[in-house]
Amino acid sequence: MNMRAPLEVSRPTDSAHPVPDRAGSNLYTTDTQWAPLLQQYLPADVYAHLQPYLTRMGHLAGGRLDELALIADKNPPTLEHRTRTGQDAQRIVKHPAYVEMERVAYGEFALATMSHRTGVLGWEGKLPPLAKYALTYLFVQAEFGLCCPLSMTDSLARTLRKFGAPELVDKYWSQLTATDFDDMAQGAMFMTEQAAGSDIANTQTVAYPQADGSWRLVGDKWFCSNPDAAFAMVLARVDGAPAGMKGISLFLLPRQLDDGSTNHYRIIRLKEKLGTRSMASGEIHMEGAVAYLVGEQGRGFVQMADMVNNSRLSNGVRAAGMMRRAVAEAEFIASERHAFGNALQDMPLMQRQLDKLRIYSEQARTMVLQTAQALQRSDAGEEGGYALLRILTPLIKFRACRDARKVTGDAMEVRGGCGYIEEWSDPRLVRDAHLGSIWEGTSNIVALDVLRAIRREGSLPVLQAHAAQLLAQTHATPAFLTALRSALERAAAFSQSAADADAAGERLARQAASGLYHCFTAIAMAWEASRTHSSERMRWAQLVLLHRALPRDPLQDGGIPADWVQ
Repeated sequence: MNMRAPLEVSRPTDSAHPVPDRAGSNLYTTDTQWAPLLQQYLPADVYAHLQPYLTRMGHLAGGRLDELALIADKNPPTLEHRTRTGQDAQRIVKHPAYVEMERVAYGEFALATMSHRTGVLGWEGKLPPLAKYALTYLFVQAEFGLCCPLSMTDSLARTLRKFGAPELVDKYWSQLTATDFDDMAQGAMFMTEQAAGSDIANTQTVAYPQADGSWRLVGDKWFCSNPDAAFAMVLARVDGAPAGMKGISLFLLPRQLDDGSTNHYRIIRLKEKLGTRSMASGEIHMEGAVAYLVGEQGRGFVQMADMVNNSRLSNGVRAAGMMRRAVAEAEFIASERHAFGNALQDMPLMQRQLDKLRIYSEQARTMVLQTAQALQRSDAGEEGGYALLRILTPLIKFRACRDARKVTGDAMEVRGGCGYIEEWSDPRLVRDAHLGSIWEGTSNIVALDVLRAIRREGSLPVLQAHAAQLLAQTHATPAFLTALRSALERAAAFSQSAADADAAGERLARQAASGLYHCFTAIAMAWEASRTHSSERMRWAQLVLLHRALPRDPLQDGGIPADWVQ
């Protein structure tokens, strides 16, 4: 009997494989912009000291962390109500992949405690805020969900230190700032209620004073991320307090009581979420839970706002990081993937699409750097530091988080059909990106906060003065400098008019916030380009102004004006 020889199939080598895979890339060393920018914003000695840590984080984020994030996303946490012997003991079971990521973030890099302790990462004093955000910017390119507990732990410690009574701080500080992962306490914030989403004045949880100085909380919280955290900041209305915001106070809620027993609140269920599936979010029912007043009674929202604003900045950092990951993936695919005889990156339409993605991503990156610097100035008590931080924080939260939704979706398209498959990072980035515009204030709420910063804090002249300083140090053509200056003046005038109109101006809040964000980032990016001698970054700054701030005819091929170019 004749046997037909097996068909010989020629298989491509890995280097020539038609489906490009960037897995294993170092997300720090392959990013040509990040190191030069950090060098401009960080003191020289801090920058040099952080290099091995940034390189290590880049390696992990492009490799092991990315693998763990995919596993944790497919294996979300579960809630157990009883032990196998029938004891009533709730616990959230986290997948080992998530716990391994916790050990990296909380333990190896101390991202939750870096701002509160000296000696972290071998640095003699306290590292500046940008050190934490620079590392987080890399970490979040692999995993977003875990960054929520990290941020809340960091922010809770900051708020407790700022407003808590000394004895309360002394009692819990060592747990909140422990450097050993196994001894470390995580934080959360229980604020959202069914009847009081962004409208905190409708908070219905009630706090009852006790003879020993503690309080008992009764009520329900509707959306609580990291619900089994060791500590949570909780908003509640003191029994008998007046209606409205003035009746709201802030409390610290420990998970365990001094005698080791569990506090009197229950996790009712965990949420089934679109994104951030790796991290638990749930509903809480408080049944006379023991808590401690933080700060002045009746000023709970003002004090919680400090924690919220810190979380909003962290949220903007995460949006920037996710955009960077999405753009980097798209750039890699465009350079490696060939169609119709050409690399995708050599095709004019793809070049245009990649530029559109880059300018969103680079705007957010610049805002991370500028806002982290403003936070450092504010905490140091520098004149104008708080007012600048107060407007930059809602600007990055509003615009970067909205842009991340678009960038992650459009970058997924560059990968094509594979981008729609859950084996790749693209779907997870798209799902996770949508949380940013909701968590810690929806887009409308945060845009209105920009007007509030202008109205109450006098932030707009401070922002303009800061931008003027940057422009004075920017080397660009006179025509481009004039265009930058003029655009910011128009955006500032529009925003001031909206703020002055009070309620009538609220409908313009989103336009005002977007205008300020686009004009300011264009200026700051041009300044960065001058400092780093990057013609590429200068071109992106020009594209930001041209495509996101200035009026243009959508049916005209409007390139960068010749007199803007050096």
